[in-house]
Amino acid sequence: MADTTPAGTAADISGLSIEEKASLTSGEGFWRTKAVERAGIPSVMLTDGPHGLRKQREGGDHLGIGDSVPATCFPPAVALGSSWDVELVERVGTALGVESSIEDVAVILGPGINIKRSPLCGRNFEYLSEDPIVSGVLGAALVRGIQSQGVGASLKHFAANNQEDDRMRSSSDVDPRPLREIYLRGFQRVVEDAQPYTVMCSYNRINGVFASENRWLLTDVLRGEWGFEGLVVSDWGAVVDRVAALRAGLDLEMPGNAGLSDAAVVAAVGDGTLDASVLDASAARVAALATRWAATDRVEGPLDVDAHHALAREAAARSIVLLKNDAPATGDAPLLPLAAGRSIAVIGAFAEKPRYQGAGSSMIHPTRLDDALTAIRAAAGDVAYAPGFSLAAEVDAEESTRLRDEAVAAASAADIAVVFAGLPARLESEGYDRDDIDLPADQLAVIDAVVAANPRTVVVLSNGGVVMLPFSQRVPAIVEGWLLGQAGGSATADVLFGAVNPSGKLTETVPLRLEDTPAFLNFPGEEGHVRYGEGLFVGYRWYDARRMPVEYPFGHGLSYTAFRYGDASASVTARGDIQVRVTVTNTGERSGREVVQVYTALPGSRVQRPPRELKGFGSIELEPGASGEVAVTIRREDLAYWDVRADRWVVEGGEYAIEVGASSRDLRATVTAAVDGDEVWLPLTRESSLGEVLAHPVAGPMVQGALAGMSELFDGASSIMPEGVSMERMMASFPIGRVGMMSGGQVTPEMIDGLLAAANAQRQ
Repeated sequence: MADTTPAGTAADISGLSIEEKASLTSGEGFWRTKAVERAGIPSVMLTDGPHGLRKQREGGDHLGIGDSVPATCFPPAVALGSSWDVELVERVGTALGVESSIEDVAVILGPGINIKRSPLCGRNFEYLSEDPIVSGVLGAALVRGIQSQGVGASLKHFAANNQEDDRMRSSSDVDPRPLREIYLRGFQRVVEDAQPYTVMCSYNRINGVFASENRWLLTDVLRGEWGFEGLVVSDWGAVVDRVAALRAGLDLEMPGNAGLSDAAVVAAVGDGTLDASVLDASAARVAALATRWAATDRVEGPLDVDAHHALAREAAARSIVLLKNDAPATGDAPLLPLAAGRSIAVIGAFAEKPRYQGAGSSMIHPTRLDDALTAIRAAAGDVAYAPGFSLAAEVDAEESTRLRDEAVAAASAADIAVVFAGLPARLESEGYDRDDIDLPADQLAVIDAVVAANPRTVVVLSNGGVVMLPFSQRVPAIVEGWLLGQAGGSATADVLFGAVNPSGKLTETVPLRLEDTPAFLNFPGEEGHVRYGEGLFVGYRWYDARRMPVEYPFGHGLSYTAFRYGDASASVTARGDIQVRVTVTNTGERSGREVVQVYTALPGSRVQRPPRELKGFGSIELEPGASGEVAVTIRREDLAYWDVRADRWVVEGGEYAIEVGASSRDLRATVTAAVDGDEVWLPLTRESSLGEVLAHPVAGPMVQGALAGMSELFDGASSIMPEGVSMERMMASFPIGRVGMMSGGQVTPEMIDGLLAAANAQRQ
């Protein structure tokens, strides 16, 4: 039974000394907090996730990467996000909480919800999407699941941590609108909807200030605006100045550093450079986490390994995206699902030695591991195998040729060839970014040779980040398998043979070229700064705004059945949310699940916007011939943009276009909804434009009168302008404070100041 004490409940630390309070704010060793036993505050363990428990064995290596306890390796976020399945993601989170509780772990470090700004980021396999709504909704589901078992989640990496290159020092230089609308929006959704016990600050600087020392980020925004109640923990080694970090709102530094930080904090309180109340607040939050965990009933072991493996298999199958499924020849049926009784050649080393998770701190020691070759043989029987290529870092040309020739021979002798290709672990890892988005050259050569030998070829991909697909026009079927966790091999066979109908959808765009990607000219930056020059236009927003072709669009994913969308309807609730409804019909011959995506646009908006932005999604399972209604709620706050003038969220009023579809470029129904806007009042100043002043309800009529007295001047100017040129538009951006110089003394600075004062007084 999980403890239901609110996350923000503070512990009583009034009897602790300054030294004891300071000790609570840094770790004891690598994975544990410090105890104050006389006060009943225990030491608790935080340990890595996010797609499985990575708990170091007693006496293991320092980081625990080489010797962690067996745990279920669920699909990493790159795959799980492609399920678009909130209920399933929450069940995976619950399983993570169960395994953490059994192992006496108080906080599992995840989920990671950073935006996939560039496909080159070496850690993209740990993140959910290029879109903040997908990241926020699914991230909240994971947190809810984990914390349902009384185990804390740690939402990470806060914030604007979108590359591995120079991640310990680099400054992410982001303008206010993209920072709020793209990079913080998902974090805000998770905090407000799920209240994670902890938020982990990132390594990088944000606009020049380390995240660990950024009071605006950790206190003003996270606590003040979003109402975060838990504690802020550092990423391991992210703290540069402990006193500055504490002052900014970072409660717990990890790992410990033999008391050096504690001594610095005590000294700062002693000399008055750190207010004692700041230390009290952070110490109380750490104590609250520890005492809460001590009072929480543990899940009793042993772990039901079979049940959790079955869940991992279900999640993996639902995460697979069917990118393409054509007929290999005219008159043929689509190549997938594979039919019984056909001979199959399985080609590619990944079929036998699966790449199922990313490299780095998230590496899980799985309880078991399925491989696709064994699963396919169990399903089909008549299966030949050729590795096709080597996974070794260095392979000579002669060896590559031999392996490719073996693959061609196997493919030529079979009815169907299934090639497993992907990225070796060495090409994508925590700690460094990718150099390109290409598959290895030897693998591409194998695919080309196999397709030439047998046109009935399926390519199954294993990769933590998107890759270019130069063979896409020649291969009839392509399956994006991502990194699928320990049960991915069986799950892949389930989809290939139709035991599971694929329903995954891309949560990131697959580009045609690296040069097409939004951050291409601004990644990874230089001299310690990376400029987010693409602004709001991340992922599909960029490609749609530029009307640029892509290999596969955001939201794309095929099925073994087909779905027809009816007309959509939209209604605005009393709260201001938009309720969108659409009827979906399964017109095929198999049961299946469809993910319905809802995008919005505001034609004629006063601010720059992408052509469309995802604002909600839902799904429905349907038997053949059946219909059902999907209802998706667009939250009013998700329609808001960040107004840089008012420094707050603003919903712009107007007639919103709502597009419902199967991807960002497969839009099936459109409807509109009239939304009332938020009032934005900005004080008028001498620098306010003439257009702004004329639009003002008080100042506008007064200025109109003053301009009437200057009509001769404007009429004269208009007479020399070409026909159709608007003097009103020409003058609209003219600052009101400079009108006097054109009035021949009729309008004085005092008159303008009086006008502005009168107008501002009316709005106070």
